[in-house]
Amino acid sequence: MAYDVISDIHGCFDEMIALIQKLGYEVKDGTPVHSEGRTLVFAGDLTDRGPKSVEVMRFVAEAYEKGAVRYVPGNHCNKLYRYLKGNPVKVMHGLETTAAELKELSPAERMEVSRQFIRLYEKAPLYDILHNGDLVVAHAGIKADDIGKHSRRVKEFVLYGDVTGETHTDGRPVRRDWAADYHGKAWVVYGHTPVKRPRIVNRTINIDTGCVFGNELTGFRFPEHETVSVKSWIPFDATRFREDAGQ
Repeated sequence: MAYDVISDIHGCFDEMIALIQKLGYEVKDGTPVHSEGRTLVFAGDLTDRGPKSVEVMRFVAEAYEKGAVRYVPGNHCNKLYRYLKGNPVKVMHGLETTAAELKELSPAERMEVSRQFIRLYEKAPLYDILHNGDLVVAHAGIKADDIGKHSRRVKEFVLYGDVTGETHTDGRPVRRDWAADYHGKAWVVYGHTPVKRPRIVNRTINIDTGCVFGNELTGFRFPEHETVSVKSWIPFDATRFREDAGQ
């Protein structure tokens, strides 16, 4: 089996469709189909900040229900899930854009989309081990020794990264560069921290190339170890990218 991993779409539906097609898929009745039997894997953060979060939610949820794609959640997915369940969350850091889109829907549509996403989140694994263990897809990464584990600590790492508990001056959490210390045999494909270009360190690759911040949306082809990207249609925001891309 061959896979194409996409991470951090953040509501950039049009770029997602363009990338899926560039990867060789044909979208038939809302379902991505590849002539060579490849499978799309979504590595979290489907929504927030971008213009069409509801469309991304619908597309991925419906394709997942048909068994056509794979998906693991990100931190924004986790927060949206808790919001849709009625739990107290702060509607900020991008969630406000998704919440505004949902409010534009009719009550019936809003309920349907919410239920679809809740089912998607609840059915999905925290991270995905694929290709006989050669490939691991985890939103913010995972340590080699934690592959196969599902403790609360592992969940926090997979969703939010290796945070120190400190914050930068702009409010972003300080993260350790876990990839620099990764020495596992499996390739770990992740996103979460925007980088201008895909970042390969050891057997890890960060493919969050900041589409919602005006850069690119990137897919990683496995087992070929190739990246394919499309340009964002959003104005570029250089302040969202850091040179020390591991953190």
